[in-house]
Amino acid sequence: MKSVQEIKTAIETAFPAAGLEFVPNPGPSAQHSLRLGPDCAVDVATFLRDDPELAFDFLSNVSGVDWPDKKVAEKVKVTRTVTKTVDGPDGQKVDQQVEETVEETREHIEPGFLEAVYHLYSVAKKQGPLVLRMRTVNRTGQTSLPSLTPVWRSAEFQEREVFDLFGIDFTGHPDLRRILMWPEFKDHPMRKDYVEPDDFEYEPTAHDEVLRRAQEHKGSEQQTASSDRAGS
Repeated sequence: MKSVQEIKTAIETAFPAAGLEFVPNPGPSAQHSLRLGPDCAVDVATFLRDDPELAFDFLSNVSGVDWPDKKVAEKVKVTRTVTKTVDGPDGQKVDQQVEETVEETREHIEPGFLEAVYHLYSVAKKQGPLVLRMRTVNRTGQTSLPSLTPVWRSAEFQEREVFDLFGIDFTGHPDLRRILMWPEFKDHPMRKDYVEPDDFEYEPTAHDEVLRRAQEHKGSEQQTASSDRAGS
């Protein structure tokens, strides 16, 4: 099997502007991956499928990953002017302006994003998996990625699942709609900031913690209704 680096070189030879990034996996599996720029992802995917030396003819899996905003702390050196009291020529204490360099910890927010991950195999060449990644600009207003369904038809239902549970909008998908949640559902349950509802109307056999929350929700609704009637 060709290494990920060899495949990366082959792609960059065919598409110099592909914007590829090698993503190392430090774990025991050492299953490294390639991150694609969305602009030429379909062309790169077609190349991986059709190139006779690569022949990645089978897409086995598409999954989603949610990377929330992250607070990052970093140490920086800052030079500032401070006032220090020193001994003067006559032995008296005097204030003097001096510069000193100190190390400060500064925090900033690193914007989050959503990621689609594809696992490819070559049945013809008996090699794989090759792991491809694509990431969105952010996880709020710019969550589109190109669909790879036109290249591998097996991506169709799996991209629908990622759309449903994570909220990635796959442009060019032939039938992008929810596949697990109902059409009116407004959220994406696999996002890390997802908050479960209290009513659980979709749960036909509520029990344990789900039943307790459902009863509390029902009780709060009844109290709200009673207050509304009393005030009218």
